Amino acid sequence: MSNLETSYMGILLKSPIILGACELTSKTDVIKRAEQEGVGAVVYKSIFEEQIQMDNLMHDELLEEYNDIHAEMITNHPNIDRSEIEHYLHQLRKAKESVSIPVIASLNAVNESSWIRYASLIEETGVDGIELNLYQTPTRFDLDGTTIEKQQIDLVSKIKSSLSIPVSVKLSQDYTNILNFAQQLDSVGVDAMVMFNAFFQPDIEIEKEKHRKSFNLSRRGDYKKSLRYAGMLHGRIKADICSSLGVFNGEDVIKLLLSGASCVQVVSAVYKYGTSVISEINRTVSDWMERKGYNTIEDFEGKLSDSVLNKNDSVIIYKRAQYIDLLLNSDTVFGEKL
Repeated sequence: MSNLETSYMGILLKSPIILGACELTSKTDVIKRAEQEGVGAVVYKSIFEEQIQMDNLMHDELLEEYNDIHAEMITNHPNIDRSEIEHYLHQLRKAKESVSIPVIASLNAVNESSWIRYASLIEETGVDGIELNLYQTPTRFDLDGTTIEKQQIDLVSKIKSSLSIPVSVKLSQDYTNILNFAQQLDSVGVDAMVMFNAFFQPDIEIEKEKHRKSFNLSRRGDYKKSLRYAGMLHGRIKADICSSLGVFNGEDVIKLLLSGASCVQVVSAVYKYGTSVISEINRTVSDWMERKGYNTIEDFEGKLSDSVLNKNDSVIIYKRAQYIDLLLNSDTVFGEKL
């Protein structure tokens, strides 16, 4: 079997396959099975500041229930469980101790002080790295994109300087110029970037005329935007690139590695097919490497990136020329003249 080792965030992975943050990665038995199937690393389920705030609010309400109790009843304390953040840190530490592969934490906060405080607490659990989920839902009309991006870059810089473990940033697809934003992240020392995050979006039930919650798995082919930007960033930033969204099989992984990614994150594939899909992906990548004569991933990583291709090929593949060519030849797009 070919050598599938790769480096991500300065961490050596035995496989380029990372099980991304989701409900599954909060379960120790799933993490162990993923390790047995040959996964390179696991990103533990995200902690959200909102759930911590909700927990704190419930905590305060429970305490206030006893504000008017007489002194002689002081032994009747409210039944208060561990706070959400304490429970999360405990489970995260247990997950790290249960496997030998790298475990990366995932944080999604709102306020600057919360980002820094929770990141520091997470580092104390002994995890190998932390993934920051930057997500700014536009809710104000008076904020421009430049202001939002500057706030996020400043935040990441402060978090990075406060930690000793590697830091990655999981990006959304909504930046005006992803290349520029990635370059700014790189300038403040981010160790890696994940492209892209799959955020839940609102939906509506038309018969009941009510909003509804929906859990949408990614679909085959959703990786293509990640492929494009991995291809354009490879060789131009120091940070590692991890591709995500719509990665279902070994062929998807090979394409993303060729474009310039160091590794990929899978989630929906594991939900659909179980952890066994990890070993299948590894096997496909290994078999392809043997057929092509590649001994290591480094031998072909970024081979088809923008920085490696000659100028003419790059213009056709990563710029507008490919888009124009497709439109001009749309009558033959399915192989037959319409």
